[in-house]
Amino acid sequence: MRILIVEDSQTLSEALDRRLRQEGYACDIAADGVAALEFLRRYRYDAIVLDLMLPRLDGFGVLRQMGRESGAAPVLVLSARELVDDRVNALDAGADDYLVKPFALDELLARLRALVRRPAQRDAPVLRHCELEVDPRARAARWRGQDLRLTPKEYGLLELLLRRQGATLSRTQIFEHLYDSRSDASDKVVEVIVSTLRTKLARHGIGDLIQTRRGFGYVFDEPLKTHLP
Repeated sequence: MRILIVEDSQTLSEALDRRLRQEGYACDIAADGVAALEFLRRYRYDAIVLDLMLPRLDGFGVLRQMGRESGAAPVLVLSARELVDDRVNALDAGADDYLVKPFALDELLARLRALVRRPAQRDAPVLRHCELEVDPRARAARWRGQDLRLTPKEYGLLELLLRRQGATLSRTQIFEHLYDSRSDASDKVVEVIVSTLRTKLARHGIGDLIQTRRGFGYVFDEPLKTHLP
């Protein structure tokens, strides 16, 4: 899961970045609205955390620009403005949620989880494939009720492929979903994550879940096979 943090307070943006990374998210940070739009032109995000009072271009300007794009990521506005009119104006401008500063980080995380579930998973928050369950709220994967004990990157890969079932995703697409622009890693790390995920799935008797399409990438589209005892 990849998040864009748009916040001009270095203290706050670093605190958000630190906590979100602990939860397994990949984060990019923009300190003003112009930088935010540059990130949005280059990368695809699952959600955006947006301050309203920004230099160069404020949060409303960012929302207006985003409103011209189809498939824009959901936006959680952070603002010290607590009047009802401020919230209404932000929501009318295109924000999906509004959180007043100061706030509890746990509440921000809960609101982000709610945003990325909309609308595709509003009625089905748990993704299922046969006896495999992927729970975005708990960020956990289970097979026949047993926790698969995945790392954050392994979980992120499995959730991405399951959400995009039937679509072939290139190594670059997967890398940009799992890692932010500050990462020193190469996109070849995706091959390692795929390998370790497959190994953990195999330990539970799950075979052929992730298919490799050489020259194209990876896809989750084959019937789930298990090794019968």
